[in-house]
Amino acid sequence: MSDRYIEGSPVSTRARYDFDTVIDRRGTWCVQWDGVADRFGVDGLLPFTISDMDFETAPEVLSALRARLDHGVLGYTTWQQDDFRSAIAHWYATRHGTELDTGRLVYGPSVLSQLSQLLQMWTREGDGVVVHTPTYDGFRKAVTGLGRELRGVPVGDTEALERELGRADAKVLVVCSPHNPTGRVWTEAELREMAALALRHGVAVISDEIHADFVHDGYRHVPWPRVAGDGRWALISSASKAFNFPALTGSYGIIGDPADREEFLRRMETAEGLASPAVLSLTAHIAAYREGGAWLDEVREYVAGNLALIAKRLNEAFPELGWEPPQAGYLAWIDLRPLGVDDEALQRALIEREKVAIMPGAVYGAPGFLRLNAGCPRSKVEAGVAALVRGVRAVR
Repeated sequence: MSDRYIEGSPVSTRARYDFDTVIDRRGTWCVQWDGVADRFGVDGLLPFTISDMDFETAPEVLSALRARLDHGVLGYTTWQQDDFRSAIAHWYATRHGTELDTGRLVYGPSVLSQLSQLLQMWTREGDGVVVHTPTYDGFRKAVTGLGRELRGVPVGDTEALERELGRADAKVLVVCSPHNPTGRVWTEAELREMAALALRHGVAVISDEIHADFVHDGYRHVPWPRVAGDGRWALISSASKAFNFPALTGSYGIIGDPADREEFLRRMETAEGLASPAVLSLTAHIAAYREGGAWLDEVREYVAGNLALIAKRLNEAFPELGWEPPQAGYLAWIDLRPLGVDDEALQRALIEREKVAIMPGAVYGAPGFLRLNAGCPRSKVEAGVAALVRGVRAVR
């Protein structure tokens, strides 16, 4: 990667958007900044934690939100209208080369709420739910909170995957595509193999694709409908991750079987009381998918520069790491095991000495790793990776 990404200059001479300016998020009820003490026990740390970005969302999205607010009436709303459906179809056709049947679309308050509802439809208490490890902690909470058994298989271990899917009480495979926290982008061949294994063993698939629009150059996201075949499946996603508006809530899904789709909608509208979605979420999704492509391209390029900076600094300090940026996303998944660092000692050094909050890998079932959020201005990344290097050196 070119050095133009490294030294903090604008990401491109053609840049239309500003990602270098620091926006103070403190005092905005922000989980990453204002809630840091809830997880780390100390206020005032520089956080690289929960997976939202420190950037304003696309100006095109903000403009659409302002226009909607200027209308002044915020009454009950329906998501089952062409503006929303066609925007999603347009995005998948132009970004992912995939034609969607919009008659299969559903809506939910969040990706995790959709996951929970689908698990309740397709499993019973005690059933096995298979995930790839390390595992996003939201999956673990959703699965175990419903009384289902979480069963992990290492990323890329096909034999372990088939073994777990072959157990009689395995009912669902949850695929994180791209994978969180590793940033792995599954190839089409890998996804087809997963689909074939799930079909062979009668296991339903839920594909969480919320990170799909943040795939970096050289890699390609393949939506699950392209590989699903005849199996029972659902794709769940949202524009909120790539365009940074999770506070608006809102997600959508695509469910393969028409009867499953109708049952999902019935449950959402009755048991969950979701008769009216958040109108600002619909507005933001439509604007993002119709007008936000240029902003997304630039923010991905900027974040790629942040990740390259982390690689440069880490590998200069600790050549034995040989760390490489992830294939997707803005979360740097860092394997520190070659350095023989004690996890608890490192966390104490980072929190007490360096005053930074970086997610320990144990949260995702992977001791010896860290997950550092690089979705922020380059000056913050510089401060974070410098603190990490100092913290590691202090405890080695």
